[in-house]
Amino acid sequence: MPERAVRVVFVTGPDADTLESIGRALVEEGLAACVNVVPGIRSVYRWDGETRVDAEALAMIKTTEGCVQAARLRVAELHPYDVPEFVAVEVAEGSPAYLSWVRESVTDGSGDGEA
Repeated sequence: MPERAVRVVFVTGPDADTLESIGRALVEEGLAACVNVVPGIRSVYRWDGETRVDAEALAMIKTTEGCVQAARLRVAELHPYDVPEFVAVEVAEGSPAYLSWVRESVTDGSGDGEA
């Protein structure tokens, strides 16, 4: 079932509190099983024609393929950036028990709240 394949999504933000708030919403709404927030990263990027360096935080969102698009839309609604980072990567391998827990902890992407 491809829609049940586990994904890890990376989202950066201005600070840990902002990403924790977004993470809490995703978990409470069944769009993520877990969100790890890592404070204290530095991002070097190009924006409006100039290179910038900013302090940020990183969120690692554990979800399933079936929830990725709903999670992307919800992050866009809650995120303060005009263009928030949202990069989903496939989990090729992992602990079977952990991957099962992720699948059981999120909705199927239909919004009905059932795993």
